[in-house]
Amino acid sequence: MKLLVFVLNMHERLDALLTEFAHKGIGGATILESTGMAEVLQDHDEEDIPFLGSLRSLLNPEREKSDTIFLVLHEEKVSEAVQIFEQMVGNLNNKNTGIAFSLPVDFVKGIPNLE
Repeated sequence: MKLLVFVLNMHERLDALLTEFAHKGIGGATILESTGMAEVLQDHDEEDIPFLGSLRSLLNPEREKSDTIFLVLHEEKVSEAVQIFEQMVGNLNNKNTGIAFSLPVDFVKGIPNLE
C-alpha cells in the first residue's frame, strides 16, 4: 500500500480531478486546503529573510491556496492516479502545476476495500 499525496496548485481543477478519479475507481481521497511556504513569506521584508527574493520569483501572485490530496492506494494504482493528475494539470515538471509523492503504508483500518 501507498499513501499518495498531491499538492494541486490549480484549485479550479479539483472537482474535475476528483470526478476523474471516481470514474477510474480511485476513491477515498481526503482534501485539505494548504498554503506554500513562499506564499506565507511573501509579505515579509526581504532584509529579514535573505532568500525571499528568489522565492518571490517563483510565486504566482494569482494563486493563494492549494489543495493537498491524500489517497491510500494499492501500489499498482499509484501510476494510474499520477497519470490522471497530470492529465488534469499538465506535466508536473512544469512550474505551478503541483507535486506528487508517495510513502509506504504498513497499516490501514477503516477503508473497507484496502483492509
